[in-house]
Amino acid sequence: MSIRTRVLSVIAGQLGNPHGLLGKGVAPALNRGNAKAMAACVEATGVGSGDTAADLGFGGGAGLSLLLDRVGPAGAVHGVELSSDMLARATTRFAPALTAGRLHLASGSLTALPLDTDLLDAAITVNTIYFVPDLPAACAELARVVRPGGRVVLGIGDPAAMAKLPFTQYGFALRPVAEVIAALEEAGCTVTHREIPNRPFAHHVLTATPR
Repeated sequence: MSIRTRVLSVIAGQLGNPHGLLGKGVAPALNRGNAKAMAACVEATGVGSGDTAADLGFGGGAGLSLLLDRVGPAGAVHGVELSSDMLARATTRFAPALTAGRLHLASGSLTALPLDTDLLDAAITVNTIYFVPDLPAACAELARVVRPGGRVVLGIGDPAAMAKLPFTQYGFALRPVAEVIAALEEAGCTVTHREIPNRPFAHHVLTATPR
C-alpha cells in the first residue's frame, strides 16, 4: 500500500468514525464543514419549543446544539453516535443539558437505532449515509423512530462532486440522490428535495415525512 493510499484511507476512516488523537481535530472540522448543511437540515425539521428531536450520527455535535436551542427547556434532544470518542466528547461538552434531562446520548448505528418507535417529532442525519452499507435498512429505521407526520431530514453532499474527492474511493458509498429518495419512499415516507449552495460542493436536503 502506497503512502498516498494509506493517508487517504485514514482520512476516509476518520470521517466515518472519528477517533483517537486525529479524531480530536476531525470533530471541529466536521462542525465547520457541515455548518451550513446542518443549519438547513435543522430548519427543515420545523421543530419548536417542547418538541422531541434527534441528531443521528451527530459527529462533532453542532446539530445537537442547534436542536437544543430549537426545542428549548421544555423539549428533548436525542443523540446517537457510532464513535465512542465523539460520544465522550459530547458527554463533556453538553454536561449541563444531560444533567437537566434535556439531552440523551446513546451509542448506535443508523441501521439499529436505540430509540423507541414513534419517539421523535423529527430527526436529522447529515453526511452519514455514505458509511451505511444497507441504505433501505437505515431508511426503515429512520421512519420507525419518527412519528407519522413528523420529519426525517437527510443532508448529503452532491454525489457527483464528492466522487471527485480523492478520499471518497475508500469506504464511501456515494449513491445518486434519486436512489436515496426511492429508499425513503420505500420506507413509507413522502419526500421533498431541495439543493443548497455550499463549499466546496452543493448539498441536498431531503425531507421525509413518515405516513
